Amino acid sequence: GGRGANQVSDDYRYQDGNYEGYAPSDGYYHGGDEPAHEEDAQSDVTEGHDEDDEVYEGEYQGIPHPDDIKEKQKKRAPAVADEYRDRADLMAERMEDEEQLAHQYENIIEECGHGRFQWTLFFVLGLALMADGVEVFVVGFVLPSAEKDMCLSSSNKGMLGLIVYLGMMVGAVMLGGLADKLGRKKCLIISLAINAAFAFLSSFVQGYGFFLFCRLISGLGIGGSLPIVFAYFSEFLSREKRGEHLSWLCMFWMIGGIFASAMAWSIIPHYGWGFSMGTKYHFHSWRVFVLVCSLPCIASLVALKFMPESPRFLLEIGKHDEAWMILKHVHDTNMRAKGEPERVFTVSYIKTPKQVDEFIEIQSSTGTWYQRWLVRIRTTFKQVWDNVLYCLTAQYRMNTLMLAVVWFTMALSYYGLIVWFPDMIRYLQEEAYESRVKIFDEEEVSHFTFNFTLENQIHRNGEYRNDKFIGMKFKEVRFEDSLFEECYFEDVTSSETFFENCTIISTVFYNTDLYEHKFINCRLINSTFLKEKEGCHLDFEEDNDFLIYLVSFLGSLSVLPGNIISALLMDKIGRIKMIGGSMLISAVCCFFLFFGNSESAMIGWQCLFCGASIAAWNALDVITVELYPTDKRATAFGILNGLCKFGAILGNSIFASFVGITKVVPILLASSALVGGGLLALRLPETREQVLM
Repeated sequence: GGRGANQVSDDYRYQDGNYEGYAPSDGYYHGGDEPAHEEDAQSDVTEGHDEDDEVYEGEYQGIPHPDDIKEKQKKRAPAVADEYRDRADLMAERMEDEEQLAHQYENIIEECGHGRFQWTLFFVLGLALMADGVEVFVVGFVLPSAEKDMCLSSSNKGMLGLIVYLGMMVGAVMLGGLADKLGRKKCLIISLAINAAFAFLSSFVQGYGFFLFCRLISGLGIGGSLPIVFAYFSEFLSREKRGEHLSWLCMFWMIGGIFASAMAWSIIPHYGWGFSMGTKYHFHSWRVFVLVCSLPCIASLVALKFMPESPRFLLEIGKHDEAWMILKHVHDTNMRAKGEPERVFTVSYIKTPKQVDEFIEIQSSTGTWYQRWLVRIRTTFKQVWDNVLYCLTAQYRMNTLMLAVVWFTMALSYYGLIVWFPDMIRYLQEEAYESRVKIFDEEEVSHFTFNFTLENQIHRNGEYRNDKFIGMKFKEVRFEDSLFEECYFEDVTSSETFFENCTIISTVFYNTDLYEHKFINCRLINSTFLKEKEGCHLDFEEDNDFLIYLVSFLGSLSVLPGNIISALLMDKIGRIKMIGGSMLISAVCCFFLFFGNSESAMIGWQCLFCGASIAAWNALDVITVELYPTDKRATAFGILNGLCKFGAILGNSIFASFVGITKVVPILLASSALVGGGLLALRLPETREQVLM
């Protein structure tokens, strides 16, 4: 048994002999001086007597042995020398250490195996990624209801749609950078906690300004989770498993979209699912939906408390023993699940890179508490900023710039079209709705009581005398050049209803929402408005809501084949071919949108486009993780993902402005962006064969 353990140890021993990767057969932990102690022990056992065992004549006089003095001087020498060495030399030594660590860590992860621990972490981080997918869809689903509940203007609606992406952009850069300094687990917990708290709070606030603020901070939190999730999970995966399992992880974004669509479909149309407190506070069904959408984030936050920090990150900051214990836990968990609990974790010592950063420990007696915190915060953000600049140094500049262009072009086209598809479907529905309008000319009605709904009608040159409009609803109704004399309106609710060039004489409006702006160029003679309805009201259930939810549901579900194909082929054909091929195929799909002249055709082309483009997203996530070293990985991912969200903001704004005007500009813009990004992606380096640095 001892010979077998020694043989395994020899197989994993690093080539240049700088360190021993695995433990001797005695099963005890040994430090970096293990070989020297082992030689002394063997010498004592075999010979029974050694010159070192002789009593030094000055020992009883308290005089140190000359050999002990030399040994202490050797140990002190490097620490003293580091103070005077050039920073470039220290960085060169650190890079050499990191290269050695990268190869040893790969061997250790292979020994730990891929099993129960990775799958548990897979589902925990998957819930966090699912929360990100939900966040993208939430505002789009609640906007039709929220605009009436909070009296939103067109500009307010546009701002609410973009504010989430703005928060995500800031959060990705800020929290991604902090994850390389404070740790993956800690920053992911902070990120999810921010998102859960403000998403929960946003479901209860009534004012538009506070709701906007809550969604901004909620987006900031969930935006920071995306770069951390991929960096975190990749550091528990071996080279052979990394591309495939990171692609499987991406499926949770799709699951988030499906979850949001299903919940919106089942909750929002039920207007009665809520409560009111007086006349000022209303909790409608769309707020219940916002509340339910925070559940994946909360679940991930709770589960994450039971997961360990990334051992790769701990090794980067010199915490050897903590990293070793976590790796042993991973090994033992997987071996027990495989039915091999007797398998021993053979690693005894792991290479840790030379620590170059200068951390200043501030004593509790130094200054006030807020001054100490201010120094710590400034120091941390300076380190994050240095990491950002490092991604633009000569070694990584070209890769960073090319990845930035690919991320941006992909986001511009994808998020732009994702917004454009539902808007185009709404536009086609509105055209069909307007084509069914009923027109009434020169009608005369007197002494009649209207107590039913009037919808999609135009009344011209009519005369209404002594009529009553009680407890009724107007939807898409216009009165043009008409006369109302001695009429009575009570408890009337209206939507998109206007009076143009009308004459209104001796008429009473009681408890209605027929406000002043709904009377355009009208003459009101001796008319009275009493007890107008306050606020905005959800007057009608929109008939096209069902179709919009269905479109989003099918769009999310359509990426399933692309996810499966990309996961199975990621490690076979490589990341570069996956990105380039997927983006070029997506560009071809865009041209078929010229033939989308009906709702069903638009839905079909949307599903095809989403299914083709998802492989590029998955490969982008994988290659971004693999191109950067551990201490810069989350920072680089955060920068690129932040740029992606900036592309999403531009795409939403540009593409939405052409709805109902022309299809040529959005289609050509999306296609050309995808072609340019796809061709540029082919110039990126392939990373499937390299270890994580």
